[in-house]
Amino acid sequence: MKLGITYDEAFLEHEERGHPERPERLVAVVESLQAAGFWAGATMIAAREATVDELERVHSRRYVDATLERLEQKYGHLDPDTYFSGGSRTAALKAAGGSVDMARAVWSGEVDLGLALVRPPGHHAEANRAAGFCIFNNIAVAAAALLADGAERVLVFDWDVHHGNGTQHEFEDRPDLLYISVHAWPHYPGSGLSDEIGTGAGEGYTANVPYPHGANDVAYADVVDRLVAPLIRAYAPQIVLVSAGFDAHRNDMLGGMLMTEKGFAYMASVIRDQAAAVCGGRVAMFLEGGYDLDGLSGSIVDVVRVFDGLPTTRPQGVSSPRHERVLDETISHVKRFWPTLK
Repeated sequence: MKLGITYDEAFLEHEERGHPERPERLVAVVESLQAAGFWAGATMIAAREATVDELERVHSRRYVDATLERLEQKYGHLDPDTYFSGGSRTAALKAAGGSVDMARAVWSGEVDLGLALVRPPGHHAEANRAAGFCIFNNIAVAAAALLADGAERVLVFDWDVHHGNGTQHEFEDRPDLLYISVHAWPHYPGSGLSDEIGTGAGEGYTANVPYPHGANDVAYADVVDRLVAPLIRAYAPQIVLVSAGFDAHRNDMLGGMLMTEKGFAYMASVIRDQAAAVCGGRVAMFLEGGYDLDGLSGSIVDVVRVFDGLPTTRPQGVSSPRHERVLDETISHVKRFWPTLK
């Protein structure tokens, strides 16, 4: 496996005392990857600042200009949850630009697995506003760059515990990006119901699994086995991008789910195998949430181990009937567009 990592110490300069989205998250991840032996042999993809043109593929020019001007200040909030500090302007621009270059490195075959260890996270940021700790939508900016470069089919799988409203809204009316999300509901941001399946030409290219709180590893395994894997085979994306939030971990302060490292590893194994079958194994992961340091760092290391060849078995046990009903409902909404779903 050729592992690519995007990381920059500028990401540590985005900080607010007492906030759960804190620099220590990245410190814990880097230290764990170093201890596991993955850091030294990785290809480092530099995190350069995104251009205004790259940001404008996703965000309005008015939002980009106003936000960059606001970030020149030393401290403040772009919304009640989304802070900025003296280092946030550089961090946010490098998070977006580094995500673009990581996606391109995977697309070109320079690396097999791309791991964009960036912050602030991105998937809540809308075209015209910051939201949910997110300033620019890193994965959406990266996907838009690939599409502008000539990609015809991109698949985004968002397993963060919060629905990626910004990513969905950016692409929900177009068929060149298939967006799949499994998330907690009711939970922030309140979107991502099963009947949200896209609009216009993009109808059928959005699939949401709004699980009640308490979903375990088996419930998430059901999502990748019954929904994600069949959609990857049917859609045949040229690259798979993952909004890799780890706040569904059972120890996470903001999650309310019961996932473990084994559950994340199994999801990664399914993505690995399906991507190998349809798109030459091209997978790029972009850090979103995950606020318990041990759960976050341990899960990321196990995900990388899976891509490095670690055998992984499906979690044992059963999902609850209420989680099974939600997944059944999601499949019922999208299977008329994808009849291979069961």
